[in-house]
Amino acid sequence: MTSSGSGSGSAVPRLVVAAPSSGSGKTTVATGLMAALCARGLAVSPHKVGPDYIDPGYHALATGRAGRNLDAYLCGPELVGPLFLHGARGCDIAVVEGVMGLYDGAAGEGELASTAQVAKLLRAPVVLVVDASSQSRSVAALVHGFVSWDPEVRIGGVILNKVASDRHEALLREAVDSVGVPVLGVLRRAARVDVPSRHLGLVPVAERHAQAVDAVAAMAAQVADGCDLEALVALARGAGAWGCTAWDAGEALVSSPPPPLPVPSPGAAPPGPRVAVAGGAAFTFSYAEHTELLAAAGAEVVTFDPLRDEELPPGTAGLVIGGGFPEVYASELSANEGLRKSVAGLALAGAPVAAECAGLLYLCRDLDGLPMCGVLDASARMSERLTLGYRDAVAVSDSALAGAGTRMRGHEFHRTVVEPGAGAAPAWGMRAPERRVEGFVERGVHASYLHTHWAAEPGVARRFVERCRTS
Repeated sequence: MTSSGSGSGSAVPRLVVAAPSSGSGKTTVATGLMAALCARGLAVSPHKVGPDYIDPGYHALATGRAGRNLDAYLCGPELVGPLFLHGARGCDIAVVEGVMGLYDGAAGEGELASTAQVAKLLRAPVVLVVDASSQSRSVAALVHGFVSWDPEVRIGGVILNKVASDRHEALLREAVDSVGVPVLGVLRRAARVDVPSRHLGLVPVAERHAQAVDAVAAMAAQVADGCDLEALVALARGAGAWGCTAWDAGEALVSSPPPPLPVPSPGAAPPGPRVAVAGGAAFTFSYAEHTELLAAAGAEVVTFDPLRDEELPPGTAGLVIGGGFPEVYASELSANEGLRKSVAGLALAGAPVAAECAGLLYLCRDLDGLPMCGVLDASARMSERLTLGYRDAVAVSDSALAGAGTRMRGHEFHRTVVEPGAGAAPAWGMRAPERRVEGFVERGVHASYLHTHWAAEPGVARRFVERCRTS
């Protein structure tokens, strides 16, 4: 199997790895397939349906390319195809891992943000991963139901996971054959491919890199041994072309209101403002398009690690602190007093700061009793309650990130509580599923639990960079 060089334009070969429910083995199969195809010389574009940040980290490890999210709720159905093609530039094949069950989407919104909707938008065939550990002939009824539920969703094959024995496999194959859907793989139970989990899902790659490398290698070996890779590639190549144009950060900024500021001639252009973006093991939640939009808006983007760096990068004019697990690293973050003071000094001087979820916790006075940056007069702590779901929000206060009235869709995902939950000038007013205000706008700071995808509203990146130029 060699590189076909066919990964340009909307004809890029592609398939979607889905399942009847969560826990069926989508991540193992999708990540293993990505790595196995890469090992055979193909350039693989990795994608994940939904807002999840963790699985794309494993996809990136498997492929050497940024894992890209395809979320029809956060970005709108119209951007799913363009963002897919943006990530797939120069690739021979694309593998899209689904979310939850194939037909599960945003609560109360029908098919919106479901794997099925994304597969239809991409005109991509679906490979259904079935946990067969507790069934035999009944698998035929299950597969038949998923195949017939929506005629617009093309299920091109099944991979049977957690199969116990040769006899079990024979029974399952006979059952699936009666439905007329090909079995493209059979995987035995294998503990070596398991990835540890905790309160918000899988442990991110950045926290266990060596073990993650071993896990991805094991996934690749399992998929290569148990699946018909040639048949999977043939299925992907049969997806064909469709009328769609790849997303581009620069073009998105030009086309988003308000009109961009006049650009000076190259000889007179001042250097772009330096925007520091938090990374490292404590801050792993970010969408690749955010830094691409910042760079397209003229920023010099640099990364720093709040666990290791004792001060912000020299010349930092603005700061972006995304999501992650500061609660896991609270002691180390608190012990890095030099960086906490550097962040506080920048924020108190009025520089633009955009903080989401973990970034919000880091800016608080304390987290689980340990001192944080003290930028916000609020206290954060772990909670037993999981807050999870899509949100329809509107900006309440003018900020460095968004003007009042800017409407965005977002996602909350945390087991922490911040008290108070909003400042005198809240960041967002939630329109659905419940009405409330949330977050903080103080000086140049915009801090909130809400995760957003800036590709849906590119103007926020331009506004942020312009504030960095002038603050």
